[in-house]
Amino acid sequence: MTSKEIIMGLCLLSLVLSMILMVIIRYISRVLVWILTILVILGSLGGTGVLWWLYAKQRVSASAVETQIAKDNLQALLIYAISATVFTVILFLIMLIMRKRVALTIALFHVAGKVFIHLPLLVFQPFWTFFVLILFWTYWITVLLFLGTTGSPVPNEEGFVEFRMLGPLKYMWWYHVVGLIWISEFILACQQMTVAGAVVTYYFTREKRNLPFTPILASVNRLVCYHLGTVAKGSFIITLVKIPRMILMYIHTQLKGKENACARCMLKACICCLWCLEKCLTYLNQNAYTATAINSTNFCTSAKDAFVILVENALRVAAINTVGDFMLFLGKVLIVCSTGLAGIMLLNYQRDYTIWVLPLIIVCLFAFLVAHCFLSIYEMVVDVLFLCFAIDTKYNDGSPGREFYMDKVLMEFVENSRKSMKEAVRGGGAEGRELKPMLAYHLDGRVFVTAETISCKSLWSKFILKLASHIGTH
Repeated sequence: MTSKEIIMGLCLLSLVLSMILMVIIRYISRVLVWILTILVILGSLGGTGVLWWLYAKQRVSASAVETQIAKDNLQALLIYAISATVFTVILFLIMLIMRKRVALTIALFHVAGKVFIHLPLLVFQPFWTFFVLILFWTYWITVLLFLGTTGSPVPNEEGFVEFRMLGPLKYMWWYHVVGLIWISEFILACQQMTVAGAVVTYYFTREKRNLPFTPILASVNRLVCYHLGTVAKGSFIITLVKIPRMILMYIHTQLKGKENACARCMLKACICCLWCLEKCLTYLNQNAYTATAINSTNFCTSAKDAFVILVENALRVAAINTVGDFMLFLGKVLIVCSTGLAGIMLLNYQRDYTIWVLPLIIVCLFAFLVAHCFLSIYEMVVDVLFLCFAIDTKYNDGSPGREFYMDKVLMEFVENSRKSMKEAVRGGGAEGRELKPMLAYHLDGRVFVTAETISCKSLWSKFILKLASHIGTH
């Protein structure tokens, strides 16, 4: 209570810092990516080197004192060093493969910043969602209190009155709990659909000056009129996965200390698998909502289309979800650290309160919550932009009548990719490969290439080109 003004001021500071970071992150995204890459390389090399150095040092000391503990420690260090080496090699290979796809992540972050400039109401989406969730949770608790006092009042042995429910009322608790999970997921899915609809409108509008006056309200209107069933189905699928996981967690808590090791391991494995399935379905649902906003198709069709697009761009998805998510995590850490540092400096002048731990914990938790809410919207915008970009490049090639809808930054990325492919083809010709003109024809908006006119000295290259002709390429 003594430092309540400082706590409220620091919470407001975290809110302002989150909004500022969402604006400037598009200007520092390239710097953040390179800093992240350097830190990962130095950290992995340094950690592996330290483990091998400790192993060599322990081996010298263990030769002088031969005890079982020293041997166990030496063996453990050897295992750790080998594991770190394997991890470092795999990490370097992944970074080598994905180095060119990091440029797409940077471009998407840059365009996402422009989206927030043209659609400033996106910044306030967490407020509306939180407000609706608070209203629903208040209603849910009120109904829960009514359920707790239904039934027949019966005095117990201690002199108190118990309300014993009979008949179908016994099962209303389960219905109420399922409703809590489903409608909470439904409200969050409505937010995802609203953001997706607004960003899709921005992306596929060539002249940004012709955007609707309020794309957010237009997206809400489309959601209410046409897509509530899609959102309800997607949130219900998440509910079907979340409820069994919660039941298993409850069983694991009740049996703690009673079950054997095998049962405990099986329970934890099932909980982990359901958690992974829930995360995958949540990500697929979000992309399905984007596909619905683009094509106005039902949930199952949109989910299938989104899944096909994600599989076709698997490496790009991996780059965005690793580099992009870590960049946003660094943004959350930056906001929490800045707010905590400001709290320490302010509390240093508050002589009436000598213990700073509780105010700092409250402020840092609130700062992380606020940063997570705002940057999760940013992450959502980046994911929607990526799916729009993938669909744009799949059905358009920049030729007359099939012009791209994408931003100039993404256009530069596409042009650079094409230049890299042309250079690779020229390099392949220098090695003795002879590529003759390919015959292309159009069918249902797709471009197919035949390989009858391709001659190549390498049998493996001939096989790859023949396979590409059957698959079809742009």
